[in-house]
Amino acid sequence: MKKLAIIGCGGIGKYHLGHFLNFGDIIELVGFCDLIPERAESFVDKAGCGKAFTDYRVMYDEVKPDMVFICIPPYCHGEVEFETIRRGIPFFVEKPVALDLDLACEIRDRAAAAGLITAVGFQCRYSSICAPTIDFCRNNTIAYVEMTRMGGVPGVFWWRDKTLSGGQVVEQTIHDFDIVRYCFDEPTEVFTFGARGFIDMENYNTDDLSTTVVRFKSGAIGCFATGCYAKSGNACEHRVLFSAADKRAEHRILSRVEIFGETAEKKAAGGGFVIGGDGGMAEATGNSLIYKATNDAGTECDRTFIEAVISGDGSKIRSPYADAVKTLEFVLACNKSMETKAPVSLKLN
Repeated sequence: MKKLAIIGCGGIGKYHLGHFLNFGDIIELVGFCDLIPERAESFVDKAGCGKAFTDYRVMYDEVKPDMVFICIPPYCHGEVEFETIRRGIPFFVEKPVALDLDLACEIRDRAAAAGLITAVGFQCRYSSICAPTIDFCRNNTIAYVEMTRMGGVPGVFWWRDKTLSGGQVVEQTIHDFDIVRYCFDEPTEVFTFGARGFIDMENYNTDDLSTTVVRFKSGAIGCFATGCYAKSGNACEHRVLFSAADKRAEHRILSRVEIFGETAEKKAAGGGFVIGGDGGMAEATGNSLIYKATNDAGTECDRTFIEAVISGDGSKIRSPYADAVKTLEFVLACNKSMETKAPVSLKLN
């Protein structure tokens, strides 16, 4: 039985704790750390075990965890990771991994030198709908990628300040940017416009809306739009579209992917469903196939990391720290383009 600790007992920490409570067969929850004592204590109450701390160093000294989940705000990264690496503790960290690319690269390099298993919270990669999307992108020449995500402003104070959160592209829509990298191709250049003035809110200092033109390594072009001005889901549809000459795939993160221009070669008797080669089931319509998510991607993401630490084999982790740094570079390039009003090239090394 491996010992697991959590640093950061806010909303995202609670999300992970909900998964951990079902992993009693492989882990023991031993420590919960937060600057607000009541938060850490509430995790002890929910878990029915472990101990609350306000200093992660003291927690490390006392409970000696075999792994740690780092669930802190974007502006807090750095010393927590360096101390964790110094002690040789495998870690899972929430996105974005930092707000500074040089800092993220240093954490990446130190973790690699220490030989640590790492993972980052890009749970969308673990959804069952990624497989048909990846197949579509591999089997077709994608010319155009379009992403849209419109929502509101989260309630936490730091999200409203771009210097603390990185803005919506970096803190929230990074999931969508990451899915494009994972399912399709690497970006080589971005050009981003930002807009403000659609939100009237106190202590608010970030972009209401941005649109990014992306050039990919393959030569494809993309257009990514994201905003936090919306008050209703009716404002815009949340999707990532991959377009080829004669068909397209519309990927709705954690929900479904619909492929237009493809029909089922074989239908199940008495219905409109077809079984895929991977065992997945798709609904066949007149001119499309719809693959619906069949798994809890967040649970799978967390358990994959935990099992990797137990086995010592990180090969099944879909977003190790080093790869997540590439997604961070992608979104930080968008911020730089907004600031400089010029295209920004990516290195992704």
